[in-house]
Order: sequence, then structure tokens, then C-alpha cells
Amino acid sequence: MRAHIGDQLVVESPITGAPRRDGEIVGVHHDDGTPPYDVRWSDTNDVTLVFPGPDAHIHHIEHQPGGEHLEAEPEGTDRPTHRPLDPGDISRRVAHERRRQRLSRTELAARAGVSAPYLAYLEERPANPDLATLTALAGALGTTVARLRGGGADLPPGGGQAAYHPELRELSPDACRDRLGTHGVGRIAVSTPDGLAVLPVNYEVIDGAIAFRTAHGTVPAAAAGSDAAFEVDHVDEAMSQGWSVLVHGRARTVTEPDAVRRLDEQAHSRPWAGGERPLWVLIEPRHLTGRRIDTE
Repeated sequence: MRAHIGDQLVVESPITGAPRRDGEIVGVHHDDGTPPYDVRWSDTNDVTLVFPGPDAHIHHIEHQPGGEHLEAEPEGTDRPTHRPLDPGDISRRVAHERRRQRLSRTELAARAGVSAPYLAYLEERPANPDLATLTALAGALGTTVARLRGGGADLPPGGGQAAYHPELRELSPDACRDRLGTHGVGRIAVSTPDGLAVLPVNYEVIDGAIAFRTAHGTVPAAAAGSDAAFEVDHVDEAMSQGWSVLVHGRARTVTEPDAVRRLDEQAHSRPWAGGERPLWVLIEPRHLTGRRIDTE
């Protein structure tokens, strides 16, 4: 008997007329596809380790045109178990948090007590893991089941309690640059006729400068030609820790065609707000400060 992740395990009842049991194979423990398998049963949604008996057979599912199956990778790999990726909300959140903490699939699987092939499957497909699996993953990642399910997505971060004995520390300029990274989402403060406006923008760090794309006539575009403030931060809800970095500098638009083309080529993603945003605004840092909240 050989199977791939995504195939169906069917167990026939020994009693004539009695219902059979079936489930999806979500984990394969051997490279050659032989048992045992991790099976998510359709009647309970539980995942159990199964050594199929003589009353069981595999229903192979073709996941792509041409009959290609999902192939299991060896334990410990961080490569996808199949080519087309179509993760669901939980899958994306688990994968994002794992990568943010710089954990391999093997490390997270070991912490959570699940198999690495099943974790790969969960991260890459629209999955609905049971509460026990979600609880184990949340504990291994230092977060909550509610957050892995998307709870609080429409609320600001930092709703938890402050940690015991927190310490507020200044960040060095080098530490500030490290936290800015190469790209992300930050906030630009702009003076408008109606007062000060603070708006989020997708940004890039190019040669030490903050660069973001916007459209002509928008509020972020009004920062060009003036002194601007740009802020980026991160909150670790589980540990009640966080940091923020504030950049002060002169903002200007980039109009030289070669410079615009270079910025376009180095951009990691398009602005999340969508639409045509061809105007690049650059902030040359003149003053860089940052703080972080730690616990003893």
C-alpha cells in the first residue's frame, strides 16, 4: 500500500450494510508512501496515526491536470509538498508566525508534537485543524488559538496586559536600522490643511532611505518637499513586548526615470491599497531613534 498526502483512506466495515469510514491522508511518514499515515477522519475531523489493515484501501486523488499527486517531502524539509499553493487563513497565519520566529517546519512540528509533513500540508492548503492541533501550534508559537483563527484582526494590537517589571530601553541607530529591515508597513506623518494626518504605507529601505509609492494628489504625496516623520513598530502580544523606530528627514519625490525604474525593480510588493501608485517618495533619514519594551 502506497499513498500521497491528499489521498483518501477508506476503511470498509466488516458488517454488511454498515457504514464505512474514510478520511484524508494529511501525513506520510515514509518517503516511499508506505504506512503509517496521519489521517483526518471525515466523521470527527480528528487526526490520528493509522496502520491500515486488510479492510482498508487508498483512493488516489488527482490534484492537478495530468494526474500528478501531492508528494510528501522527507521529514525536516522546508520545501512545499506540492506545487500550487492555495493556503487558507489559518494556514497563512501559522506559516507567517513560524517564519517570523525563524523556525523551521521540523522545529515547530517537534514543539507542537505533530509530524513535519502534516505541518507542511497545513501551511500550504486550506486546512481546518482540530482544536487540539491548533492549541498545540499556538502554544509552540507563543500565541493563542483565537489569533491563529484571525480573532482580533480588526482590532489594534496591544490589547493584552502589561508584563511584570517591564523595562523601556533606547535603541542604538544600528539597532533601529536592523528593525527597519528592507521593507514592511509603516506610518507617515503629514501636515495637511486640516491638521496632522498619520497614514500607513508599504515601504522599502533603499540605500538607507525610506521609499514608498503613492498617487499624485494623495495625503502621503503631500509629505514631499517638507520635513517628515516616519514610524514603524512591532508588538509581541504573547510576551507583552514591543519596539518602535522613528525616522525624521526631508521627503522628496523621485522623478528621474532611471531612479524610478530602479525603485520599481527593487520593490518587494505592490502597495496593499491597490490602484495605480506611480509616485515614489523618498525620506532621507536625518535623525533615527527607537525604543523597545523588554521584561526582566
